[in-house]
Amino acid sequence: MAAVNTMEKKLAEYKCDTNEAIGLKLVRFPEDVDDDGTTFHPEYSHQIFGDDEVAFGYKGLQIQLFYTAGNLSTLFKVKYSSKVTEAFDCVEPDDVEGKIREIVPAGFTCNTDDFISLLEKEANFKPFGTLLHTYTVHNEEAGELTYQIHKADITCPGFQEYHERLQTFLMWFIETASFIDADDDRWDFFLVFEKYNKDGETLYATVGYMTVYNYYVYPDKTRPRVSQMLILPPFQGEGHGAQLLEAVHRFYCGLPKVQDITAEDPSDNYVKLRDYVLVKLCQGLPSFAVDKLHLGFSADMAKEAQEKLKINKKHARRVYEILRLRATDMSDEVKAREYRLEVKKRLFGPYRKNQRELLKMRKCLRPEELVSHMGQMDTQTQHEELEKSYQVVVEDYRRIIERLATQA
Repeated sequence: MAAVNTMEKKLAEYKCDTNEAIGLKLVRFPEDVDDDGTTFHPEYSHQIFGDDEVAFGYKGLQIQLFYTAGNLSTLFKVKYSSKVTEAFDCVEPDDVEGKIREIVPAGFTCNTDDFISLLEKEANFKPFGTLLHTYTVHNEEAGELTYQIHKADITCPGFQEYHERLQTFLMWFIETASFIDADDDRWDFFLVFEKYNKDGETLYATVGYMTVYNYYVYPDKTRPRVSQMLILPPFQGEGHGAQLLEAVHRFYCGLPKVQDITAEDPSDNYVKLRDYVLVKLCQGLPSFAVDKLHLGFSADMAKEAQEKLKINKKHARRVYEILRLRATDMSDEVKAREYRLEVKKRLFGPYRKNQRELLKMRKCLRPEELVSHMGQMDTQTQHEELEKSYQVVVEDYRRIIERLATQA
């Protein structure tokens, strides 16, 4: 037994956390290759290496996935200080290289010198598609930096191969990511690039992107649905997500055939970002004027948001709640109570649905089954959960209001 435990401990030394082992890099200059400060790591690797996010069979494992900043030409190398087969017979290491090859498209190099030579071709890389929007962000070190948002589709020369390289980042930063069938012409692609200077030339670096699928709506409309959105880690926290989402909304607002814009299984962070962008867009609409907010969510608000900004009723309702909170003196008990009841009225929807289901259950369930379901829908618990939900919502709304104030 002691021998078995000793063996397990020794084998455990050959386990590596794949989130730490994988080093990602967006390379602009040759010196970036050896600069650890430009390396970033995945948030997730379970889709490639399993739920434990562990690779077995190596000590000092390093998986290098380096990309040229613009075209995303790829360097892929696997390094390690020792391998389990050097110490143990009949123990096979994980096929790390094979697992990575499953998601990294062909055409990568494994030679660092060859990769550095590819940097010279970056001057030839130009953003794909049509320019939609240009904006600047102030950087303390570099001053004013210029960014561009482009709309592309699969017919753009070279874009399909570029997209295959770009989408590999999804696996490391979106928990439930999957690759799309980019051959379908109903996909739209929106790309963010940074303009930068190198040896007197203007070059472009990939910042992030969004994919949108255009669903058909009877009889003659479409409903664009955001599928994936990612701002690459070196650029996160700089406002690029909001710029991208607003540019996409403005693009579809100009298309008469668009019914409204939705998102597929949005994350909490995406919902907060969308709330911020939609409030920014709606705050100037007449139906959302301050003197109308205290009257409650109206049909005029839903209609104007849908017709002018392609915002559906559910999202418009959240916009109204945020703008009303901003216009409400919450130190006034009467006004605060009115606001609280207004928000809780919406939040209570799922609980009301539970009550209707309970009435149906009374007719078809045996007494002991009914009791178990009634326990799940206890009124006191409902009130407590409702209050928790309200506090979380208001806290999120306050952050959005604070952000709007800093952008004013």
